[in-house]
Amino acid sequence: METILDKIVARKKEEVFLGRKNIPESDLLKRLGNVPQPCSFYDALANARGIGVIAEIKKASPSAGVLRESFCPATIAKEYESSGVDCISVLTDEHFFQGSLKDLQIVSDTVKTPLLRKEFVIDYYQLLEAKIHGASAILFIAEVLLGDDLKHLVGEAIKLGLEPLVELYDACHLSRVLDSGTRLVGINNRDLRTFVTSLDHTLDLLPKIPKSFLVVSESGIQTNKDVEKLKNAGAKAILVGETFMRSGNITSTLKTLKGLD
Repeated sequence: METILDKIVARKKEEVFLGRKNIPESDLLKRLGNVPQPCSFYDALANARGIGVIAEIKKASPSAGVLRESFCPATIAKEYESSGVDCISVLTDEHFFQGSLKDLQIVSDTVKTPLLRKEFVIDYYQLLEAKIHGASAILFIAEVLLGDDLKHLVGEAIKLGLEPLVELYDACHLSRVLDSGTRLVGINNRDLRTFVTSLDHTLDLLPKIPKSFLVVSESGIQTNKDVEKLKNAGAKAILVGETFMRSGNITSTLKTLKGLD
C-alpha cells in the first residue's frame, strides 16, 4: 500500500526533473558565487540558552490541513526573530504543505536568524536551490535517502556550506545517520508513513545516540511539560511548527513552552 511519504517522494522526483528542465543545474552553480555565507545553524543551537528552539514556518500539512489562514512568511519570521528563537525552519514543499522556495527567500531577506530548508531532499539540485535562496542548513530524511545516498548528499551539503540536519524515525536507520557525517541528528516523533505522533519516540531513541551529536526532537511538541520531558531526556533542541502556526501570539507561546511565563 502506498504511504503518504511514497506519494511525496514520487512527486518530488517529478519536481526535480522539471526544475532542471526550467533552470539547468549549471545556471544554479553560476549563482553560488553571489551568495553570502549565512550565520551558523549549528552554533546557534549549540550555544542556545536552555534548550534550542527551531521555529517552523509552514502553512499546511497533509494530516492537519491549513494551519494558518493569514499566512505571511515575512511577518512570522520577524515575530520569531524578535521573540528570540534560535533558528527558523521554512517548509518549501508546495504540493503537500503549501510552501515554496519563494517563502525561503522572503524569510532570508527579512531576518538574520539561521534558516533550515525543510524539504524532502532526494537530489543535489535541491541543495543548490537551498543555498541560493538563503538557507544555512538543510534537512535530510533517512527514510527517503536509502543506502549510500544519505552519506553522499550530506557530504555535498557540507561542501556547499550547508549544515545537514539528518532526521530519522525508524531505529534501523540510526547507524547510517550516525555515519553520514552530520553533527545534528533529528528524531521525528511523527511517522511520515502514517503521520501518527508520539514524544515517546524521542525518549526511546535518545539513549542510543552518542552525546557527541546534537539531538533535535521534532514534531508533536505542544507544552512546557513536553519540552521539559525532552530536555531532561537529553534533547538539545526542539523543532516546533504546528503549535506556533496555530498561535495568536508567537512570543507568548514561546515563553510558555520554555517555562518563562
